[in-house]
Amino acid sequence: MLPALIAENVLKVFFDRFGYLAPFAFLVGAGAGLPVPEEVTMVGSGFLLYKGLVDPMPIIATCYVATLLGDSIPFWLGRHFGMSAVEKPWARRILHPERMVLLRERFDRHGNWAIFTFRFLPGIRMPGFFTAGTAGMSYPRFLLFDGLGALIMTPLWVFLGRSFGERIAELEGTVANLNQFLGFGLAAAVLILALRGLVKRREQQVRDIEGRDNPSKPPAE
Repeated sequence: MLPALIAENVLKVFFDRFGYLAPFAFLVGAGAGLPVPEEVTMVGSGFLLYKGLVDPMPIIATCYVATLLGDSIPFWLGRHFGMSAVEKPWARRILHPERMVLLRERFDRHGNWAIFTFRFLPGIRMPGFFTAGTAGMSYPRFLLFDGLGALIMTPLWVFLGRSFGERIAELEGTVANLNQFLGFGLAAAVLILALRGLVKRREQQVRDIEGRDNPSKPPAE
């Protein structure tokens, strides 16, 4: 939840200035390989939805279109450069060449549905889409199956972010109530200790008075 809270705060800063362009840019950047997880950005957009800063359909549509555009970047890089791109230093850090053979085998076995499943696997999403490009998959077919996955994933994460916002608000209310109870309990404990001290002091005063009035009476143990 902490990364989502950070994303929500960062998104809010940019949203106040750029509006819906902020989550759009974050998601396209994530598809291009920037270290900004798509899921966290969508959850952050859900926080904005909870706070009433965005409307449901526009923010879902924004995230959906941005996701498809971001996914298209590694696909077209694969179509344009082929597997030779894996040898470039900037690409090796993102595409992880050791995975490419396994991804190509999976793509050859499952074809269209491999793209669908890649959408739900953050660790291999980008190299998987790159592999689809190197395999010569048509762009409309890529968009169809990637779009089907995004159609499920995008509203799911956005509404999950809104749900997190509601839970956090409830938690904040619970913490506030808990602080009130703790404050009341502490005040009650202090009052009880003060009363007990006062009672003991009064009892001691009574014993002292009784001792003076009856000097022959042995002191109370």
